[in-house]
Amino acid sequence: MSKLTTPAGYGDIHTGIVDLLEAARGMAVRSINALMTASYWEIGRRIVEFEQGGEGRAKYGESLIARLAEDLTQRFGRGFSRQNLQQMRAFYLAWSAEGICQTVSGISPSTQIGQTVSGELPRRQLVNVTIGKSLDLSKLAERFPLPWSAYVRLLSVRNVAARSFYETETLRCGWSVRQLNRQIGSQFYERIALSKNKAAMLKKAERAERHDVISPEEAIKDPFVLEFLALKDEYSESDLEDALIQRLADFLLELGDDFAFLGRQRQLRIDDVWFRVDLVFFHRRLRCLVIVDLKAGRFSYTDAGQMHLYLNYAREHWMKPGENPPVGLILCADKGAAEAHYALDGLPNKVMAAEYQTMLPDEKLIAEALERSRRELEDCDFKPGLAAR
Repeated sequence: MSKLTTPAGYGDIHTGIVDLLEAARGMAVRSINALMTASYWEIGRRIVEFEQGGEGRAKYGESLIARLAEDLTQRFGRGFSRQNLQQMRAFYLAWSAEGICQTVSGISPSTQIGQTVSGELPRRQLVNVTIGKSLDLSKLAERFPLPWSAYVRLLSVRNVAARSFYETETLRCGWSVRQLNRQIGSQFYERIALSKNKAAMLKKAERAERHDVISPEEAIKDPFVLEFLALKDEYSESDLEDALIQRLADFLLELGDDFAFLGRQRQLRIDDVWFRVDLVFFHRRLRCLVIVDLKAGRFSYTDAGQMHLYLNYAREHWMKPGENPPVGLILCADKGAAEAHYALDGLPNKVMAAEYQTMLPDEKLIAEALERSRRELEDCDFKPGLAAR
């Protein structure tokens, strides 16, 4: 194969095209997020209007959401659970209809989205909007400059003044969702209220930290976006980790027919935080789910805590009648410290724990397989795509 020559000035055209594509991808993500947010606001509006359509309808509000969740999930897949629909309803109530409807209908373009302090929606705000009629989504989307993930995070702020502050600062400073989450988590609103030098704090908050920046690729992989577009959401933080997960799945299946594979990178949501479980199996003889989580570093107590969070969630949402409580397997792939540990705490009795330990593969055997797979992948100069071979 002949070596390609680099023409004069190639660096300029290459850099220009890269910048163009990065900008286009960023714009695509923002467009998707705005349309998604507008759609969810409109869904919330329709639910609220239905509930306000008379006393007879109001008392069936919860059953309406339950039925919608079931039917919409069947039609469009994940993303329309009861929790999500309730969040859309809350979103509509928090970002009032008056400014939205007027702007979209062309009455008052200068009107801004406002938040109702009480959470109650006055009747007058529903003028010129009827059940079953959609607002123009493209125009409505213009009123939601932040990604849906940001609005979800803002909804978790109960103090209306604090929520408005965080929204304003996110728009002013161009905070990513990570920055917004960090500022809310650090109680920035409360701290700045007590500060004697508010201007300095606001100036400092404009600067992003290294981990705050979100690439277009990461934004597209946002669970909300993936659900909205009905795209597959299986991905890993690195190709090497992806390959290790695949090797481990194959290894457990090769141990016999006790392990039945259910899925990988399975997504779960607790409050407004998303988690991904690397592997989910069902053990036929134990009649229980086996949750597998791979950690790139050494084992820590936080890994055990996260696994127990997964197990509690699986027990409540994934476990079927007649099954035993799920068990967790934490795998640590740190060089020189490959470990495997079963999370058996929380089982009803010691007898069941002993039965689990008898039927599950030996932890040392799994750790050895993990270490062997890691060495093989690194020795063969691992390249993306190897996991699919």
